[in-house]
Amino acid sequence: MAVLGLLSVTLEVPALDPGVKFYTDAGMTAEIDGSTAQLRCADQNRPSITLLGGHDRKRLHHVALRAEDLAGIAENVPGAGGKVVTAPDGFDANGLWVEDPHGTLYHLVEHPADAAQKAGVPFEINAPGRIVRTRRSAILPGASYPPARPLRLGHALLFSPDVPASVAFVTEGLGMGLADKSQDIIAFCCATKNSDHHVLAFAKSPGIGFHHASFQVSDPDEVGRGGRALLAKSERGDWGLGRHTIGSNFFHYIQDPWGSWFEYYSDMDFIDDYALWSPTNYELSDSLASWGPEVPHDFVHNYEADAQAAFGSAPAHA
Repeated sequence: MAVLGLLSVTLEVPALDPGVKFYTDAGMTAEIDGSTAQLRCADQNRPSITLLGGHDRKRLHHVALRAEDLAGIAENVPGAGGKVVTAPDGFDANGLWVEDPHGTLYHLVEHPADAAQKAGVPFEINAPGRIVRTRRSAILPGASYPPARPLRLGHALLFSPDVPASVAFVTEGLGMGLADKSQDIIAFCCATKNSDHHVLAFAKSPGIGFHHASFQVSDPDEVGRGGRALLAKSERGDWGLGRHTIGSNFFHYIQDPWGSWFEYYSDMDFIDDYALWSPTNYELSDSLASWGPEVPHDFVHNYEADAQAAFGSAPAHA
């Protein structure tokens, strides 16, 4: 029994229009049905982000994960501090709905794997003693490039009041693996076979919530181009271009309309067999980036926790 990958993130939001504009500006396609918007990546027929409009504020509703042996997961969840729950009102009862020790909701489904990605043009770098590109330029005129198009949802980072407990829940209850961590502040978890370095990650916060969703693009240049273009349209905060130590990916984050973040990424570490991987406990100085601009003051601020404290509201699915 195990989680095999990430399918989608569902958010409650006050109004659909700002979110639909933001995600379509980011290169996704939108399908709107009443108060629900589904945002899709290029060439995918399922949503990566679902927005539920008409709520008092933005907050995480649930995360959907592709999994196998749901019966086995259901047996393990209580021992990992969570519980099996009924489907929220308005949602399909198929698959398995579970809640972690802090109230974060997950929907696990037996879903076919995505089609294998088509190989793109290699990102070639002429390095000392290693010339791989001759008699041609690596960069075309700017107008030659189409807008950035996210290829797939790679991972999501969630807030947690107890990061080790969240890790224990997804590893012991959902069959994932701890890839790496930095003390008890942030942790990165993967599937145990043929997985990106992280599928779910957790950052310490006073409450639960959604920090960011990360979308793969073709190469670091598209990370940079896409990030600058989305920043110009959103006119909000950003962080990038940079490169993470943990996971090794190039990144550019742009703040969404509610204070959380959207990440373009390229070049992620890959764990083909978790049994052959050794997790590292990194120093806090390496927890965010190897290099990049100064981190925004509110990059790890949980605005959902602020609202929970102010209004004393229950989790979105309660």
